[in-house]
Order: sequence, then structure tokens, then C-alpha cells
Amino acid sequence: MQHGVESASLGRDASIPVTVVVLAAGQGQRMNSSRPKVLQPLAGRPMLAHVLDAAEALNPDALNVVHGHSGEAVRAAFADRDLAWTHQAEQLGTGHALAQALPSLEDGNRVLVLCGDMPLVSAASLERLIEQTDGRGVGLLTATVDDPSGYGRVLRDDTGSVVAVVEDADATPEELAVKEINTGVMVLPAEAARRWLDRLDRTNTQGELYLTDVIAMAVADGVPVCGVPVADAAEAIGINDRRQLALAERAIQQRYSRELLDRGVTLADPCRFDLRGRLAVGRDVFIDVGAVFSGDVTLGDRVRIGPNAVISNSRLGDDCTVHAHCVIDGVIAGSRCEIGPFSRLRPGTEFDEQVKVGNFVEVKAGRLETGVKVNHLSYVGDTRIGRDSNVGAGTVTCNYDGAGKHRTEIGERVFVGSGSMLVAPLQVGEGATIAAGSTITRDVPPGTLAVARKRQSTVKGWKRPTKRES
Repeated sequence: MQHGVESASLGRDASIPVTVVVLAAGQGQRMNSSRPKVLQPLAGRPMLAHVLDAAEALNPDALNVVHGHSGEAVRAAFADRDLAWTHQAEQLGTGHALAQALPSLEDGNRVLVLCGDMPLVSAASLERLIEQTDGRGVGLLTATVDDPSGYGRVLRDDTGSVVAVVEDADATPEELAVKEINTGVMVLPAEAARRWLDRLDRTNTQGELYLTDVIAMAVADGVPVCGVPVADAAEAIGINDRRQLALAERAIQQRYSRELLDRGVTLADPCRFDLRGRLAVGRDVFIDVGAVFSGDVTLGDRVRIGPNAVISNSRLGDDCTVHAHCVIDGVIAGSRCEIGPFSRLRPGTEFDEQVKVGNFVEVKAGRLETGVKVNHLSYVGDTRIGRDSNVGAGTVTCNYDGAGKHRTEIGERVFVGSGSMLVAPLQVGEGATIAAGSTITRDVPPGTLAVARKRQSTVKGWKRPTKRES
């Protein structure tokens, strides 16, 4: 299951190439951030990444991003993608932004214009918009919302055809009552777009070149304008401030929750679930409240995730159980493992089958073979533990000497008593036993008992110190 990428049905006329232009030059002053607006995180990824995912799912002829504020940072964030970049030195409006990209576009193409701050738009809606416009017509993606404040209103004639888009600041009271809004997403024939953009002027309240003015120009030229509503009004959420970012975060998490439920996952509360990456799931998975997934995570069949678990870049096999309040990062676990509560598993950790690590256990770069148990209050770092071994409470593998890391090798069927310090580098042979409270600094041969603790002494008649009277 890959989130953020929707497959689209490519049923459109492939003889007319589609070039995508993403308008992403805005500074986003209302964010009150030094980070460019389109790099603000949504579901753990820059909001522009979601827009690019939807665009790439369409298999366009080319994908061009118009950047401006902190353009180098934006380009660096997407250096691994096959993108064309256009610089908009001055932000003079959406019409001016598209005009900067037009010289690189072929006249015979259709231009799909997207907004870099509208990350919830789906590839399915974009595909439907393209399909309903031929090579000559104009397509406009719209949405009907309860509160259209701040958005341009879509005006239709008595036949339902789109005749204009009027910006909120320029609308009359009658036009402000319209609840169908312009999302900013449109399809234009490239050759006609050049002509219309040349005719734009800045005689409006914001003194900008409005791209939406081309709608009225198209109508005047007898070019059909098709208004296509989005399936879900949340797709039209544009992000200009932190409140809108938070609103979009909840909307995208609800989308992810619905997808998981449709795939047979049980979510204890779909409103208390967060995905900040990609999640692959098997059958009959259960996820409790407050779980957070980031990076690439895979859950096998019948995996159970307890409340408030944080899981990143990990793969858990069939029938694994993660109890409450665990932090798991960079872990590969085989089937029927049990983790937590309150365990922390760090990158490089690998479990075979039926491994159990319990409360307040930390494992870092450890390989635990089948049947190993580390149940309580222990630290296992840079260590291999052989199958069916048991590590008692309070055990520490002392892997760091202040300058370098060292490994501990523990054989099969080893019993480590509680409160033991295992000072690496160290090897403990198969079937060995380490007495509780021991500090082990030398290798332990197979089948032996290692005891390394000072002999207990008892002082008769000893008096406990008392506090002095002040």
C-alpha cells in the first residue's frame, strides 16, 4: 500500500501530449517560517511532494515546476526527480507565474496547471479533468464548499457552462454567495494560453496578473470551458497558514485511514492514527490509538500494534505483537515476535522468529535469534544472541569504551543472570551461565558458569549514620 500516490486510469486521448506546470513560487509569509511554503511538511513529507506524486501518476510528457522564494532549497529537496525548473524572479500573480514556463512548452500540448500548495488533489480527479477536455477546450477543476471565503468563485450561465472566475477580493455580494470555487487547477491548450496570457493586466484590487482571467477570455473566443468538480472537497484545500496546514493534515490522515479500513485493517480509532510515509499491510492487522508510522513500514498478517507506538522504516513479520509505547526504528522482525511495552529498538536490529523483548529494553544493532528473551530493563547493543538464550533484568552489554564500539557474541541456550555487565569485546559460549550481578570482562567458555562479583561481607554491630540535630 503506497500512500500519496493514486493510480490513474489513462483513458485520455494520448495523441495530445500533456505537460504539467506546478506553480510553487510563493513565499508563504503567513506561515511565519524560514522554510519555503511548499516544503512545509504534510504527513511527514513536503507538501509539494504530494502534488508531484499526483502529477507523475498521470505519466505527463513533461513536468515543470515554477519556483521563486528559496528556489535553491526547493530544487535541492527534489533533486532525485526528473523535473524541469523555471524561475519566477518576481511574484506578480498566477498568470505571470505560468507565463514564465510557457517558452518551454510545445504549442500542440495541453498544459495542466497545478498549485504547489494544494497537496490533497488526487491523480483520479486530474485524470477526469483531462479526459473531459479535448485539445482545444479549457478544463477547470472546481469544488463546492460550505465556506468559500478567500477563494475565487466559479460563475456559470443558465446552461451550466462556466463563463468566468471572479476572485474573492473583486466579487460582488451576489458573486460572494456562490459556493462553487476555483481550485486553481486547470487544463489549457498551450497555443491559446500564450495569446490569453499576453492580454492579462493588473487592473484588480491586488494588482496581480490573475490566471483565472483567461476563463472569460476563452469564453469570449468561443472556446468551451468545462468545469469538473472534485470528488472530495478536501482535495481543494489550499495551504497558506498553519491552520490550513493542520486542516490538511487531518484530511490526509482521514484519507489514509479510509484506505486502510478498506484493505481490512482494524483501526481502534481512525481519528487517532498518523501515517508519515508508506505503509504495507497484510491481512487482519490491528492498530490501536495513537500509533505513528513513518518512512517505509511493512506489517505482516495478523500483526497487532498497541497504543502510542512509533514505528519507522521497519518490517514486522506475521503474528508479531507490539505492546504500548514502543519506539521501533530500522528493525526487521520475523514472525511471532513480541515487543514491549516501553521497548526501544534502534536501527540495525534484527529478530528471527519468536523473539521477546519486554518493558524498558533497548536494542541497538543487535541480532537476536529464534526464541531469545530479553524481558526487562536491559540494554543490548552491537550484540548477537544465539537461539533460546535468556537475558535477565538489568543486563547491559557495555559496547562503548569512550572511543569505539565493540561487539558481544552470545551463543545458543545461554542464561544471563539479572544485573550483569557484559564488557565488550566478549564471547559467551553455548550453554554458558552467567551469575546474577556479575561483571564479565573475559570470554566465557561453553557450558560453564561465570561468576564475577566481590565476595559478600557482613559487619556485625554496624551503626547506621543518623542526621545531626541543627
